[in-house]
Amino acid sequence: MKTMKWLLAVMAMFAFAALAADVNGTWKGKVETPNGTSERTFVFKADGNKLTGETTSDMLGKSEIKDGKIEGDALLFTIRVSYQGNDLELHYKGKVSGDEIKFTVEISGTGQAAEYTVKKIS
Repeated sequence: MKTMKWLLAVMAMFAFAALAADVNGTWKGKVETPNGTSERTFVFKADGNKLTGETTSDMLGKSEIKDGKIEGDALLFTIRVSYQGNDLELHYKGKVSGDEIKFTVEISGTGQAAEYTVKKIS
């Protein structure tokens, strides 16, 4: 009986991973900030429900994706950036719809947030 429960748990894990959105590849978009428009490129690598990769911005440079998760069509991850001598964490929440991801980005500890959409380019 324990073997059957273990087998069912493993099958459920694989089924859940199969339902995760396919985000592998390069995505690009622009966001309006108080300091002007910023373009950001994401290179995502998904492995089951784990999300890794990197992102590059014309305003904030390159950052590694940390604590990335995919849950169905939802993405969650954090990046660390340096802006005007201040180290910041940006917390991303996104929803995948085809070749678009709609993001809400919160700047840790500031109460500030921005929303924007990125499109898959490769």
